[in-house]
Amino acid sequence: MSTFPRPKTGTGPQGVEGPSFAAFREVPRTGVIYVTTEATKRGYTGGADDWANLGQGMPEAEGLPGAPPRISELPVLPGDQEYSPVAGLWELREAIAGYYNELFRRGMGSKYSAENVSVSGGGRSALTRVAASLGNINLGHFLPDYTAYEELLSVFRLFSPIPILLEPERGYAFSGADLRREVMGRGLSAILASNPSNPTGKVIGGAALAEWVGVARELDCALILDEFYSHYIWRPDLVAQGAIETAARYVEDVDRDPVVILDGLTKNWRYPGWRVTWTVAPKKIIDGVTSAGSFLDGGGSRPLQRKAVELLAPTAAMAETKAIHAEFGKKRRRLLEGLRDLGFTVDLPPEGTFYVWASAQHLPASIADGMSFFKAALDRKVITVPGEFFDVDPGKRRGGRASRFRKHLRFSFGPPMQKIELALERFKDLIASAQ
Repeated sequence: MSTFPRPKTGTGPQGVEGPSFAAFREVPRTGVIYVTTEATKRGYTGGADDWANLGQGMPEAEGLPGAPPRISELPVLPGDQEYSPVAGLWELREAIAGYYNELFRRGMGSKYSAENVSVSGGGRSALTRVAASLGNINLGHFLPDYTAYEELLSVFRLFSPIPILLEPERGYAFSGADLRREVMGRGLSAILASNPSNPTGKVIGGAALAEWVGVARELDCALILDEFYSHYIWRPDLVAQGAIETAARYVEDVDRDPVVILDGLTKNWRYPGWRVTWTVAPKKIIDGVTSAGSFLDGGGSRPLQRKAVELLAPTAAMAETKAIHAEFGKKRRRLLEGLRDLGFTVDLPPEGTFYVWASAQHLPASIADGMSFFKAALDRKVITVPGEFFDVDPGKRRGGRASRFRKHLRFSFGPPMQKIELALERFKDLIASAQ
């Protein structure tokens, strides 16, 4: 008879009943996964007609007026049965480089090439490759920011994550001078940030973004910029220059400036299910990122990468962006006005993304914080995301202190307009009945 200890039976990770195993840790769910799981317990299924999912980090995927036709099928060729290269298909890498050069680097002597691009299977995959390539450094990250950064910054032990606080009172602004002070004062060798910011909607753009790139160049501090919402731009000055903002505009030398750009088809082309994303950076960095991909994920889908080439044509990309701006601009106005009318406080009208970041602090006491409102809204079949999930705390090093953003929630205007109207109507009834 075996003398090995049997697994203990009890409540396992995430509250799942079953045996516990000593070798495995409890892996927390990101904010969106948590809220979706809680909604599922109450009967939610993806696409359910009687639910309004304002927690989703996904844009509506149907055709929009003026947008290129949606791709609904693709051929699978004999060669597609093989692995794709870890760095991605060469023709897609060339198309991505050409997209940046044509739209943002005309007249500049230094141009991106295929060797400046690495393709991966999803945004988290791209982030993980970059994180695995970092050395023994201090890496600055902002509060609040994208929920998935928390586990990403916890898993890799070689670098030290250093939080940088953004202030609601300043509209979450962070200037080039602020960046210089943090880099020099904290000994930072890299900065990780979503731009436009998920969840606040703040955009570092124009002269401010040029200054950020200049500071990175001067101080040799890598800027790792998550630009997955860079086609959802609402600031008038940035809309006037083409409705897309990217650090690629301000890079002087593509192989010397320490600027790493992450983007993909997920949000900006509205094809999240394709899992086609990319990293654009100096060739030396791309070599390391690709090497990391060889042991982390092995590369993405060959047929989807091949089909993605046509989506990167600048004319197609700009047509899609203009359609997004027209349709999502209407939804932005409706959700922003509707939340304000209901008593929510908005620190900053979103300059980018498809989210409104709002505080429930002035609502009735029983729903005056993010988690309480989230739970009450679930009972009315509406999904939101409590703000505390965006208070990124790798390794839970802040000792369980209450989040600065416990009063906030993130509301998505990614879904169709009728879902936004349904959610606002249910919020109105919820607030009217709350104590």
